[in-house]
Amino acid sequence: MPEVTILTESDLRQLVPLDLEAIGCVEDAFLALATSAVVMPPIMRLDIKEANGEVDVKTAYVPGIASFAIKISPGFFDNPKLGLPSVNGLMVLFSAQTGLVEAALFDNGYLTDIRTAAAGAVSAKLLSRPDASTVAILGAGVQAKLQLQALMLVRPVTAARLWARDPAKAVAAAADLTKSLGIEVTPHAKARDAVNHADIIVTTTPATAPILMADWLEPGQHINAMGSDAEHKNEIDPAIFARLNRYVPDRLSQTRILGELHHAIAADQVSATQEFAELGAVLAGLAPGRTNPGDITLADLTGTGVQDTAIATLARQRANAAHAGQIFSA
Repeated sequence: MPEVTILTESDLRQLVPLDLEAIGCVEDAFLALATSAVVMPPIMRLDIKEANGEVDVKTAYVPGIASFAIKISPGFFDNPKLGLPSVNGLMVLFSAQTGLVEAALFDNGYLTDIRTAAAGAVSAKLLSRPDASTVAILGAGVQAKLQLQALMLVRPVTAARLWARDPAKAVAAAADLTKSLGIEVTPHAKARDAVNHADIIVTTTPATAPILMADWLEPGQHINAMGSDAEHKNEIDPAIFARLNRYVPDRLSQTRILGELHHAIAADQVSATQEFAELGAVLAGLAPGRTNPGDITLADLTGTGVQDTAIATLARQRANAAHAGQIFSA
């Protein structure tokens, strides 16, 4: 019988840190999405409103990768009141040749955190100014911290500002990041103050109304919008679209229905039929990215199945190389 690799969150934290190889594997996945016959169905989502919960299921087959992942990602946002994490889940890796299960990755959302941060780094490397050194983070959760860590791998970041709806969380997160990353991270009571003169702005909250406004922006800034992964979520003022020199979605069919583009369309800031080149196309040189230092650019990142297949495959490869995890007969 075939063998199945079982990896826990503890295993995966050792095997797949946020590093340049993780960023590279996500970058390659985006490139494949633009240049090969990737099969990526729409996201399946289940809402459980009584528990303030949602479950997303994502997958993709990428030619050239021997496996494909199916990810189940629950988010139950009242869990912290119960002393439980709000996000968990797992990925299952299948052979792309036989369909047999190769690995079960009980990551509790860790691999999603890593691939999401990696996508932010890919976008910033492609769209922000090469000399970008100051970052504004709107949010104080796990992803806010990972986004800054990822940006430091691809840009010469020397300082950051951080804002959160809960000022105490902003202060705590800023202190933690200052200590762990070795740069000055300053908490701000107002989001506008955090954004002022920042080279890169990252929004990473579950906000349902804009937290980044159009009249705050300055020439040369790049925005990574990470939080709008459901129809009701909205971090970006739709009027920002009128100020952009370049809008780049991770997957246009997704951002039209659940990304920041979705809200700009609803506000009549953008036509519902307007075409935009995706991140992978810009990576492949099929479409322009930043063309001028003074451009204002926005990456709309809703999360894609190719990222999950890429990061799950990397995890299994590293496990096999390290002989990590337990092996069971299927």
